[in-house]
Formats: sequence, C-alpha cells, structure tokens
Amino acid sequence: MTTAHAALPHPAPAPDDASTPPLLRVSDLTMTFPGRRRSAPVRAVDGVSFEVAEGETLGLVGESGCGKSTTGRMIVRLLEPTSGSVAYAGRDVTRLSQRALKPLRREMQMVFQDPHSSLNPRQSVARIIADPLLVQGSSAADARARARELMELVGLIPEHIDRYPHEFSGGQAQRIGIARALATGPRLVVADEPVSALDVSVQAQIVNLMERLQRELGLAYLFIAHDLSVVKRVCDRVAVMYLGRIVEVGVKERVYAAPAHPYTRALLSAVPLPDPAAERARERITLLGDPPSPAAPPPGCTFHPRCPKAREICRTEAPLLRVAVPGEAREVACHFPETG
Repeated sequence: MTTAHAALPHPAPAPDDASTPPLLRVSDLTMTFPGRRRSAPVRAVDGVSFEVAEGETLGLVGESGCGKSTTGRMIVRLLEPTSGSVAYAGRDVTRLSQRALKPLRREMQMVFQDPHSSLNPRQSVARIIADPLLVQGSSAADARARARELMELVGLIPEHIDRYPHEFSGGQAQRIGIARALATGPRLVVADEPVSALDVSVQAQIVNLMERLQRELGLAYLFIAHDLSVVKRVCDRVAVMYLGRIVEVGVKERVYAAPAHPYTRALLSAVPLPDPAAERARERITLLGDPPSPAAPPPGCTFHPRCPKAREICRTEAPLLRVAVPGEAREVACHFPETG
C-alpha cells in the first residue's frame, strides 16, 4: 500500500491561539430552493456563518427542517449554494471547478444519517470503502488493503470485507460509512445526524468510536444533530439554528449552563434530566405553535411568533448575531438576550 493514503494525525492548534486561522470558515451561506409550480421559493439556509478550528467539534443543532443538513451538504459541495462562501484551509471551495475541487475532496468527507440507505446495496464493503481511493487514483490492490485497515480501525472484522451491507446491523453499517469517510485521510468530517437512526446503546458505541478517531487522527467534526444530550457529550462549541439562521453560538459549557436565546432555552428545557427530582422541579418552556414555513418566514425576528419575550421591535427588525456579554466568546441573534 502506498503511504499517500495513510490516515495520519493532523495536530490541532492550541485552543487559545487566536492567530491560527480556522480550518473551516462559513460566511453568509444561503440556499434557496425554487418553489413548486406557483409556490414561493424556499429559503432553507439564510445567511449562515460559523467557523470550525482544526481538531475541534462544532455541534450544529435545531429542530427538523431548520436547514442543518442542507448546510452540511453545501459545505462538501453536494449542494451548490445560492450565495455565500465556504473557505476550507483558506480556499473558497464554492468557487472551485469540479476538477480543482477533486484534491480537496480528500480532506472533506461526510457521514450520513441512515447508514443503510447511504450504502450501495449492490456493492461489497470492500468496494464501498475503497471507492473514494479509486476515484483519487489508487490502484485496486492498494485500495483493498486500505479498506481492510479501515475496517479494523472502526471495529469491524476485516475478513468480512466481501460481505454486503444487508449482512450488517445498523451500528455496523454506520461503522462502514465512517470507514468510507476516513479512506482518503480527511481533516474535516461533516457528520449529519450520525447516530439518530440507531438504538440508544449503539449510539453510545458510535459516539465513543468517533471520539477515539478524533483523538487518534486529529479530525475536526461538524456534528449535525437534534439530540442535545449527544451534542453535549461530543462537542466543544455549539451553534443553534432556527429557520435557516444561526441564533446562538458559543462554548458548550456556557450555552448549556446559561442559554442566552429564548429558542436555545426552550430546546434545553426539553432535554430529559437523569435526576427525577430535578426533572420535576425545573421549568419547562413551551413554544407557541409550529415553526413557520421557510417559504413564508415572518418579518423581523423569525422566532418572534413563538417567543415568550417578543416585543414590537422583534416583529419589524431582524436581530444581528452579536456578542451578548462583553468578553464572552458567544454570539446571540436576539434583541433581548439573557445575560446572566
């Protein structure tokens, strides 16, 4: 096997090194889907901006339909953004031709939500894992040898390399998907709800695997999820998304301990607590109604129809994502954020 495809560690910068540019910088990213027949266009992602440092895990959370998965697919160019930019290691991948993008695809890979639907049922595990290497120019022998190594790395039996996806459980199939994502030695992995389709006991195994791989290989993750308990376990920072926009982003400990945006507070109030007494005593925040349609978002702050703190300015003026507490590395898009 050639050493060019070995998954070598990528050293992460020191957390307090502000001079180190981020591995990924997403700026004002927008995705508008055309409406069907006479219906209005759908603005699925509306000016999203965030950064991911080398070796870091950023959690992107929110309700179903808020634009999380669309954002992840634009980052790896499975979808073409309507506007905005995605800079990976200083290069704007949204402006690269497919030919120029090919070398960068080695370094940005994706793990999908449903492990079985993301694997070709007509291909053996050997072919599924080896495909990215074959596309990048590896020989069939080298790609197969690398696939065996990756199966062992993710906790699968290499001798099962010629089996097919239907012969594996959901957790095993997700390990195959992770092995495929690691084949080219990426530095950034976009994980789109990687454990939501799995049983709870299997979720813990996959989360442990991803944490181990991050330590061993120096990976950076964009971890897309709706389960805030899982995000709390795996992420360094959290970005909360609502109706296509980031409404709060900051260090995990501060966001969970003292959420500043009303939507973040409502999401966290719904997370079950292990202590029954604490669960009974805490305040539950019930949001009004359902999320508005992205085809017809409300004016001003898009959260105001469901917000218990909404005032007149919220109905007319969209809040900017800004620092809520001076000196704290957290930004909130709210006219009346909690600052305690």
